[in-house]
Amino acid sequence: MQWQEICDNPLLRDLPFKIETNRWGKIEMSPASNEHGLYQALLVQWLGRAISDGLSITECSVQTSDGVKVADAAWASTDFLRRHGVANPYPEAPEIVVEILSPSNSAEEMALKQDLYFARGAREFWLVERDGRLRFFGKHQEFERSALAPTFPAKLETPFN
Repeated sequence: MQWQEICDNPLLRDLPFKIETNRWGKIEMSPASNEHGLYQALLVQWLGRAISDGLSITECSVQTSDGVKVADAAWASTDFLRRHGVANPYPEAPEIVVEILSPSNSAEEMALKQDLYFARGAREFWLVERDGRLRFFGKHQEFERSALAPTFPAKLETPFN
């Protein structure tokens, strides 16, 4: 099944799950939560404050060598958006790709996604821990702060953490 067919399928449209595909085009789903949604909203707010000349994207689909992966949030430069518009999925990763850890995620899964996004051109990969702390990665190392958004906080503060 092609990604656009999945997006257009009325049976899949309102599922309370995040949908991705594996390398064989099979659908993989993971449950959504309000905690996850709150972190996405905070990421978008902070990205808008921290970086100009681009836009934040939630549920950003990227075609990878292991199927379509959907980043929880991303930041794309104006140049990226001019090149790709609203392609679905994007053929390359935006400059910043963010994944929010859920109880169902493994360290191995996040390491694989990180590698897949970097292989598609991401410049930074951010990981949001369950307590709101952020980890910032370049292609070969972890940093204390983002190089592209140096004013971004090291932790997303919420009433529950």
